[in-house]
Amino acid sequence: MSSKTLTPKNILRHELLGLRVMARPLKGDYTHVGEVVGETRNMVKILRDDGKLVMLPKNAYLFEFTFPSGERILVEGAMLVGRPEERLKKRIRRW
Repeated sequence: MSSKTLTPKNILRHELLGLRVMARPLKGDYTHVGEVVGETRNMVKILRDDGKLVMLPKNAYLFEFTFPSGERILVEGAMLVGRPEERLKKRIRRW
């Protein structure tokens, strides 16, 4: 298996753009379902299935990403905080 292959173990060090996502707030019950189309240090931009573009704060949501293989992984948004290019280099403890 190539180190560039997207897996649950390397999701934090991988590009999120283009992945299917279900985002649930830590408090509240409204869920956003769609595709990741952008990312900043603290926000994830999702194009929802209804066509609406939303910006969600990473540290306020749980994100369930669906890989092209159909496999899913749940990631606490706080683990994603940081610029995408810096997150790719960051060492992750106990993942």
